[in-house]
Amino acid sequence: MNEIYQQVYQKFPEVSGKTPVKHIQPNGQTLLVFKGQGIGPNGTRFARIVRVLVNEKGKIVKMTTSR
Repeated sequence: MNEIYQQVYQKFPEVSGKTPVKHIQPNGQTLLVFKGQGIGPNGTRFARIVRVLVNEKGKIVKMTTSR
């Protein structure tokens, strides 16, 4: 799992160091939800939520994020 965390942290630095909430899916996959805050170009803060779907073999199937 640490390899997956590092990939997410590298792609989305807003959630770097955050521990995800794990949700086991009925089909055996795991959904990881990372929550963090980013700073926009005009200095406003925004919430960043990254959802990562991981299969049984530990590979990322899908990665989505909020704006």
